[in-house]
Amino acid sequence: MVHVLSSRILLHPTDPERSRVFYGEQLGLAVYREFGTGPQRGTVYFLGGGFLEVSGRLETPPSSAVRLWLQVEDVEAAHEELRGKGVEIVRPPVQEPWGLVEMWIADPDGTRIVLVEAPADHPLRYRPGI
Repeated sequence: MVHVLSSRILLHPTDPERSRVFYGEQLGLAVYREFGTGPQRGTVYFLGGGFLEVSGRLETPPSSAVRLWLQVEDVEAAHEELRGKGVEIVRPPVQEPWGLVEMWIADPDGTRIVLVEAPADHPLRYRPGI
């Protein structure tokens, strides 16, 4: 078994500064660390139990197969806040048949982000032995 000490998602945007504005200012993710200098510097954001690194630069947008899944406390509150900040709302909050409340947004390169709320009675809230 591989013993994982830490993990992060790596995104290489077409416009790093535009993506830093999106993730840092519009989405409001806290910065864990930055490295390098100038417009090509890398920024690592806290992402709940993991990290999101925005670094490097691509000429074409990342694959549409990439999705970020972010669990939040209150999807409706996130919807209002992000809409007020001009974030593209792909789909407003909807309670899914499996019980989660999901809202879809997109970053500047079109990477889909699913914001998820687990209602109090949902199995994601149950942790055996806690």
